[in-house]
Order: sequence, then structure tokens, then C-alpha cells
Amino acid sequence: MSATGDGPFWKTTAPADMTQAQWESLCDGCGGCCVIRLDEEVTGEEFQTCVACRLFNGTEARCSDYANRTARVPECIVVTPQTAASLTWFPETCAYRLVAAGRDLPEWHHLVCGDRDAVHTRGPGWRGRTVSEDAAGDDLERFIVREVR
Repeated sequence: MSATGDGPFWKTTAPADMTQAQWESLCDGCGGCCVIRLDEEVTGEEFQTCVACRLFNGTEARCSDYANRTARVPECIVVTPQTAASLTWFPETCAYRLVAAGRDLPEWHHLVCGDRDAVHTRGPGWRGRTVSEDAAGDDLERFIVREVR
């Protein structure tokens, strides 16, 4: 963090000192945290699917009921400054993880470039690339897109 306070808030303010609005604004809206990963219990391998939480609107790449998401999907994770660094299954480009680790935001992040669509046009966004959890059914293995290393 900058001692002078010069620069954007994510470089000058510790995550624990950010306002709720500042913290929430870090989310780039990629949708990566809403996409289901599978763990192979025997080998420990982890696989990324293209199946998204039932509340994820794949066309808009956002939660369809963000305010009530944890009531409707109890396993939904609320990211806080205290938990951000431990959420290693979130995308490596996740702004919460980056800022918690003292790193800068990518050039396509909306707070850097001013374009909320850049995460989908130049970054790792999931808009238009997911299948609904309801539509996928129980056979999630057929929706694996890559192994996570």
C-alpha cells in the first residue's frame, strides 16, 4: 500500500480498510466463481466445467439474485477481505485474490480501463460460455472443459 495515498484505492487502501462499496467494486464480473469445479477424490485432480450456478445469468454474466444468493444457494461464498486470499479455487485473475495478495489489477479490469465488458472481450469472462446447473443435470463430467493445475 502506498504511504502517500496517491493512486487508485486498491493500491492505497488495505482490503480490511476499504468501504463495502470499494470492496464490492473490485469484482470484475467474470463469473468464474459461479462456475462449478469438480474434485476427483482419489487422485485429488480438479476439473473446471462450463456449468454455472443456477442463479448465474450466462447471457449477462451476473447473479440473477445477488442480494439473496446465500439464502437461495447456501454454498455460495461471500468474499471478504479476511477470506479472499484463501479462496484458491477462485480464478487466478480474481481481483479479490489479487488485491489481497498486494498485486495490481489486470489491464482489462473495469476499474483500470473503464469498460465493464472488457473482462469478456479481453479477459477471462464466462459470458455466453456456460450451461445452467439446472440444464446440465447430474452428469457434470460431460461438461468438463479443462483440468485445473
